[in-house]
This record gives sequence, C-alpha cells and structure tokens, in this order.
Amino acid sequence: MKSTFVFSRLPVVLAGGLALVGLAVAPASAANTSLAIACQATPPIGSAQTFTLSAGVNATAPATVASGSSFAVSLAPDALTVPSSVSGYTINSISGIKLTVPVPANATLTKETLSGGSGLGSGKPGVAVSGSSIVLTVPGPISGGSTFTFPAITLTLTAGASGKTVTTQLGGSSYTSPGLTFTASVPVLFFTASVPTTCYPSASPALSSTSID
Repeated sequence: MKSTFVFSRLPVVLAGGLALVGLAVAPASAANTSLAIACQATPPIGSAQTFTLSAGVNATAPATVASGSSFAVSLAPDALTVPSSVSGYTINSISGIKLTVPVPANATLTKETLSGGSGLGSGKPGVAVSGSSIVLTVPGPISGGSTFTFPAITLTLTAGASGKTVTTQLGGSSYTSPGLTFTASVPVLFFTASVPTTCYPSASPALSSTSID
C-alpha cells in the first residue's frame, strides 16, 4: 500500500495496510476494501500538518453463523515500511503506535490474542479492550527505513440474536477521535522533535459482514 503527502516543515510518514483474515465456522466471504486514512501531525513548533494514507484491507469472515455460536476473526496486517527520509528530512523512528477496531455489535467478544509480527523494535506489542474498542499497541521504536509487520489479532466472538449482522471496521471518526496514532522522531536543526500524529478513515465502510441465522 502507498501513502502520499507533503509536509511544509516537519514531514512524518507511516505507510501501512491492514488485512482482516477470518477463521470461519461457516462458508467464508472475502472482500478487498480500499480506505483513505486522513492524518494530522502536530509538531511542537508551527502549525499542524495533514496528509493521507491509502490502505488496502482484505477481509475474510464467516458468511453466516448460528445464534449463540462461537466464531473467530483475525486481523493480519500487511508488512509496512517506514521511510528513512522524506523531502530531505530524516525519520529517526516511530513509536507508541496504537490501532483501534470497534468491538463488533451484535456479538460478544470473549477473547483477543496476538500472534506473529516482526521488526517491531524492543517493545512488546499488546492488545486489550478499552471501552468499546480493541486496541493494538506497538511501543517500538521502529527505525526509519525499516520494514515491519504488526502481529495478527485473533478475536473470538459469540454470535448474538438471530436476524442480526456482525460487521467489522476500522476505528476513528476525527483527528480528536482517531483510530490510529503514533509519534515520529524527526531531527530538525539542532534538536529532535517528537511529532504526535492522529489518523482516522475518511469513510469507514464495513470490512466484513456476517449474518446470524
């Protein structure tokens, strides 16, 4: 996946993609969904800068499940590359990455686990439920110019009432209510700036859909 943007003073990049892979308990359906992710970086000096990430998401989930039955959905992100420099500015590293996915409606989340992942720095990734969101955290740091892969998240769900639908989507609705956040370390003149960045999907279509019989 690719991202395009221009910073007038303090450029920050995170190019990435997410893949949702379902562990089906019934015949599975798959879809490839493209998302435009709006991001805003706020340097300690100067005005906030905006850019866009383009994310391709492969979603696979059971087409149907019985009411009360258990089924699983896995989130397995594609490999991401952090540029070593952009527009002449060096990206030292990114850290404190958080990605959120709303707990799906019409189902009960019973467990969330992580597996795999590579190139994630010295910090240990984690996943937890916070309010109505599932939050994947990667402390990093992840060096500029390196390629990394988020760990896969497996969600175990129990289907709710018959006639309902269980859908998944990326979290976030604004810069102040983001679904993706991270901090970039960017050397500028004689100091290194920590630049917090918040992102959300400009549109948030369903990534997967499962009907409950």
